[in-house]
Amino acid sequence: MHLKSDLETQFTAALKSIARRSDLKSYVENTPQLKGMLQLAAARYVAGEMRQDGLEAAQKLDAKGYATSLEYIGENTTDVSECEAAVAELLALIHEVGQNGASGRVSFDLSHIGLLLDTELAYSYLMKLAEQAQKVDVELFISMEESSKTERILSTYKRAVYIYPNIGITLQAQLKRTPEDLAALQGTPSRIRLVKGAYQEPDDCMIPRSSELNKRYVELVESSLRHGHRISIATHDEHMIEELLEQDWLLNAGVEFEMLYGIRPDLSSRLKAAGNPVRIYLTYGHEWYLYLCHRIAEYPPNLFQAVIDTVSNEAVESVQAYL
Repeated sequence: MHLKSDLETQFTAALKSIARRSDLKSYVENTPQLKGMLQLAAARYVAGEMRQDGLEAAQKLDAKGYATSLEYIGENTTDVSECEAAVAELLALIHEVGQNGASGRVSFDLSHIGLLLDTELAYSYLMKLAEQAQKVDVELFISMEESSKTERILSTYKRAVYIYPNIGITLQAQLKRTPEDLAALQGTPSRIRLVKGAYQEPDDCMIPRSSELNKRYVELVESSLRHGHRISIATHDEHMIEELLEQDWLLNAGVEFEMLYGIRPDLSSRLKAAGNPVRIYLTYGHEWYLYLCHRIAEYPPNLFQAVIDTVSNEAVESVQAYL
């Protein structure tokens, strides 16, 4: 058992490193047969490459009683024209989500809209997106990225949320700094998405997957609610979910579960059937390679399903698995 745990840890670290190698990503994208095979695996977790793919999946989930959060995949953009294109796509997505009138949300990375180029550029684009979202009653959500960006992401968010309270923020339980970051949000009209954290971080700034991390996660949920935040419990850890269900916190109208599209649809269905609000986090776009690597890395057995999907010659539509 110990050997298996060590192997899974090493596999996860290796796959996260592979995901960040631009040479391998370029090779995949320029090798049609390999790209086609991996796209079949990615289809389990990504709604498609086009905005309409994401919107159609969201509408089907809404009809089944789920709220949704849509993300146009992309991060670490270092070209101004590409940032502008991402903002244009997000503005169009916000408009269409608002037109659909569903319980929708739009998520994105600040590094997709210029954070690596200039913090003020990212802030100006964020304000533009927030203004549009407020007009059509859509909630925005800023995703969290590597710890090297955390300070800039949080400072940008705190500036913006006092002007546009329709913006939420993601916090990672695995970072040692997160309790202090949460305390610093006291007084803001915050909706918080709490995740364990999927990034490979330096040992001195993070807590590895463990009972200690689970305990930290539960404490952060309690602290968030105590300080009046609305919270999205974004985890697929069934044991931890069971522990949270035993608390009275879930009677709070500001609490929901949030699950990634294609991951444990059976668990999402059970939670919803029991009367718990459940939101499905949907992604679409051309930058599916990194997203696929992370979905396999965070739960290595997903590799078995990915191999099955690559040889099936038939694209998977995960929305069918939701009840």
